[in-house]
Amino acid sequence: MQTVNGGLDSLKTRRQLKVGARSYDYYSLAAAAKAGLGDIARLPVSLKVLLENLLRHEDGRTVTIEDIKAVARWLRKRSSTREIAYRPARVLMQDFTGVPAIVDLASMRDAMKAMGRDPRRINPLTPVDLVIDHSVTVDSFGTPRAFKENVAKEYERNRERYAFLRWGQEAFDNFRVVPPGTGICHQVNLEYLAQTVWIGPARKGRGGRPGRPLAYPDTLVGTDSHTTMVNALAVLGWGVGGIEAEAAMLGQPISMLIPEVVGFKLTGALREGATATDLVLTVTQMLRRKGVVNKFVEFYGPGLDNLALADRATIANMAPEYGATCGFFPIDRETLRYLRTTGRSPARVALVEAYARAQGMWRDADTPDPVFTDTLVLDMATVEPSVAGPRRPQDRVPLSQVRESFEGALTQLFGRPSASAPRVPVAGRNHDLGDGDVVIAAITSCTNTSNPSVMLGAGLVARNAVKRGLEVKPWVKTSLAPGSKVVSDYLAESGLQRYLDKLGFNLVGYGCTTCIGNSGPLPEPIADAIGRGDLVVASVLSGNRNFEGRINPLTRANYLASPMLVVAYALAGTVRIDFAGEPLGRGRKGEPVFLRDIWPDSREVAETVRRFVKPAMFRTRYADVFTGDRLWRSMKTPQGLTYAWDPASTYVRNPPYFDDMKPQPDPVADIRGARILALLGDSITTDHISPAGSITKTGPAGLDLT
Repeated sequence: MQTVNGGLDSLKTRRQLKVGARSYDYYSLAAAAKAGLGDIARLPVSLKVLLENLLRHEDGRTVTIEDIKAVARWLRKRSSTREIAYRPARVLMQDFTGVPAIVDLASMRDAMKAMGRDPRRINPLTPVDLVIDHSVTVDSFGTPRAFKENVAKEYERNRERYAFLRWGQEAFDNFRVVPPGTGICHQVNLEYLAQTVWIGPARKGRGGRPGRPLAYPDTLVGTDSHTTMVNALAVLGWGVGGIEAEAAMLGQPISMLIPEVVGFKLTGALREGATATDLVLTVTQMLRRKGVVNKFVEFYGPGLDNLALADRATIANMAPEYGATCGFFPIDRETLRYLRTTGRSPARVALVEAYARAQGMWRDADTPDPVFTDTLVLDMATVEPSVAGPRRPQDRVPLSQVRESFEGALTQLFGRPSASAPRVPVAGRNHDLGDGDVVIAAITSCTNTSNPSVMLGAGLVARNAVKRGLEVKPWVKTSLAPGSKVVSDYLAESGLQRYLDKLGFNLVGYGCTTCIGNSGPLPEPIADAIGRGDLVVASVLSGNRNFEGRINPLTRANYLASPMLVVAYALAGTVRIDFAGEPLGRGRKGEPVFLRDIWPDSREVAETVRRFVKPAMFRTRYADVFTGDRLWRSMKTPQGLTYAWDPASTYVRNPPYFDDMKPQPDPVADIRGARILALLGDSITTDHISPAGSITKTGPAGLDLT
C-alpha cells in the first residue's frame, strides 16, 4: 500500500473526524488556513483537493512548505507558475495501454531474480486496477447469439495477452484485474471502484496499537484519456501517458503546474426533449471556443441541483474533447444519492458527507461561488437536441440542421462535385445505397451507457417504434454495447430490451467496441456498394470521438448522438432527414410516423429510471467483479513469481531495459541531439496517424506496414 503521509505536517493540520461511532484522521484545510495559509476557503474545490494532497505528502523534499503556500497564493493572480508533486491515491488502466506497464513490472522481477534478490519485492506501491475493455469487436450483430460469438472471438484473438494479465493478477500485490466481458473501465470506476473519500491505513498509536485510519480525497490517474469521467463523483483524475502511470504505480509523484481553473456556471434545467448528450455537446462546443487546454474546468451554480450525477458523468467524460485536464463537480446531495443508488455502504456515504463538510468541499444552495481564473455561463434551458459531426466532437449541429450540414460537408469536406449523386444498387439485396445513408448505428461508450435516463430512453423509443410497426433500415449495422452489466439488468427488468432486440440492438459485448473503432466489418454487399460508388456513408454512435477513420474505414461521416437518437437514425437509415417535417417511416396502417410520435416525455423517462434502477443490481453485479466468466477462469496461465516469456511471441516480450543491470545503475545522462518526430497542424489526432480501429491497407499506416 502506498504511503499516504509524508510525515512532516509543518502546519500541524492533522485532526480527528468523528463519523457516527467511527473516527478518522485527516489533514484539515481549516487548520491550514488558521496556521497561516489565509482565505483558502475561496479556492476552487479541485484546488482544495490538490492542497490537501500536498499537506498529506509534505516531506520537505518532493513537497515543501513553499509548494503548499503556492497553492494558497494562487488566489492573488488566479494562476501560478509553481510546479508541484501530485500523488494520486490509485491508478486505473485499460488493457491496451496497461499491458506495457505490467510487462515492465514483470521484467523488473526478472532483473531482481538475476541479481539474486527476491522478485516478490517488485509490486505496485499505489493500488492499480486494470479493466479489460478495449478488445471486444462487433463481428456478430443483430442476433441473440451476438454476445456469445463476439466473446468467443475476443478470447481467441487475445488469449496471449489475457493469459499474461491473468498471471499478473495472481503474481502481483496491489494489482487487480477486471476480466473481459464485465464493462468499460470508466463506468466500472464510476459505479464501483471510486469511493470519493478514500480510507488509508492507520498509523500506529501508542505502544504499537493501531491508530485511527486516515481519510483523504479519492484521486487517480489513468492510462486512458476518458479517466476524467469520475470527476463527476468529485474524484480528481485524468489520463496520463504510460511513463507517468508507471511512476505513479511505483509511488513516485507526478510533476504538474498548479493549473488555472475555469468555472463553468450552470443555471436552469434542460427543456423537454433535450438530453444530457445534447448538453455535453453544447458544453464541448463552448469550451473548445473558450480554450481550456491544460486547465481544470469546475462546474458550479444552481443548475447543478437539476443535474443528475449520471448527467454530470457524461459531461466529465468528454473533458478530453473540450480540451481540459478535467471537468470537476463538487460533492453535494446528488453525489450522496448516487453513491447510495450504486450500492456503496452507508458508512462510506456518511464519511463522504462528513469529510466534504469538514473540508469546505461541500456544495449546496448557500455555498459562495469559488474564485476562478475565468468563467462561462450556460442556461441549460437553451440547450437543444443536437449531434456532433461529421469529423470532430466539438462540431455541434442542431438536429434541425443535420441534413443541411451534411449536404454542405459533401462538397466542402468530402470533395463531391454536388450534393446529389446516383444511388448504388446493393448486390443480392432489394435496396440501394447513397450518400448520407447510416450504415452503423451503435449504442456504445461509457459516455452515454453510464446514464440510465438516455439508455432507458432509447428503450422507450424502441418500444414505441415497434408498437407503431417501424423497422430499422436493412443497410444499418446495429449494436448495443453497455459499459456495465447493470445496464442489461435494468433494460431487462423494465421489459425494454426485447424492443431493442426487435430492432436489432442486441447485446454485442461489454466494452468500448465502436467508440474506439472496434465496429467490426460491414456486411460484404454493403462494403462493396460503398466502394463501387465511392459513397460518403455515415455512422451514428453514442460515443465521444468521431475522427475520420476511427469508427470504420468506410464511414467518412460520423456523428455523435444520444442513444435515443441512435435508434431514431437507425429507423430513418439516413442523416439526410428533417425529423420535424419528414417521417421515420410508415406505420402498420401505412400512416406516416414521425420522431415526435415515438419520443418519450421526460416524466416517463424519469419514472422508468426510478422504478427499475435499483441498488441491489449494483451490489449483485459487482460482488464478484474480479472473478470473470468460465473462459477467464479456465484459461491456462503461467505460474510462478516471474513470467514464463515465450521467445516466439510478437506481442508480450521481455524488454531489454534491465539486461545486465547492476544493483547501482549508472547515472542518468543528458539527452543531446534529439529531434522532433513530427510537426503537425491543428486538429491532427493520433487517429489520423494510425486509426484506433482497423487499419486499411491503402491508408498511410497500412502502406507503411506493407
